[in-house]
Amino acid sequence: MPTNLTQLSRFGFVNAYLVAEDDGLTLVDTMLPRSAKAILRAADALGAPIVRIALTHAHGDHIGSLDELAAALPGVEVLISTRDERLLDKDKSLDPGERQSKVRGSLPGAKTRPTRTFATGDMVGSLEVVAAPGHTPGHVAFLDRRDATLLCGDTFTTIGGVATTNKIRLPFPLASMATWDGPTELESARALRALEPARLAPGHGKVVDAPLAAMDAAIAKGEA
Repeated sequence: MPTNLTQLSRFGFVNAYLVAEDDGLTLVDTMLPRSAKAILRAADALGAPIVRIALTHAHGDHIGSLDELAAALPGVEVLISTRDERLLDKDKSLDPGERQSKVRGSLPGAKTRPTRTFATGDMVGSLEVVAAPGHTPGHVAFLDRRDATLLCGDTFTTIGGVATTNKIRLPFPLASMATWDGPTELESARALRALEPARLAPGHGKVVDAPLAAMDAAIAKGEA
């Protein structure tokens, strides 16, 4: 794993990541509720402050400790896509141009308000925001421009092998069960593959180096 990336895991299958930057740490996702103490301990062990929290999407296993962390980190920057900010308010309404599939998954909302929202192409430290809708309408991934690590949220999982989340499949069906729109998610999986990442860092499962062949196979299964 690259030295600027630290993977954190809750119960062995829900991930967050600390990304080292010149001004401190970017935390990508916050895992389930009551994960804040473990996240703060990990940051202390790295000897750097968490200066920003960047969220891939608004599902409860990714924003679960947001409020607790925001309370513990006065002044921390909190970022989410403009589209998924609505899900933080539990607003499941769909825009006219979006596929009218049911928004799924745990959406507990959060008291914490984003300090700003982002869109594709924006930079969060060294991380480029890449639109990856499908799992949720405003789901994003982050591409570290220093080493081509792709923090893909729930577009891919790697438990039992690399897989897309457009179809329910074993051994890890939970992410797929929470996907808003399968066809949109598969389009995003193809778009992320086209970035040719050097490693894949998912919301669920281990980090995979040299993932392109595995991503190709996962997309082919998703298309079948």
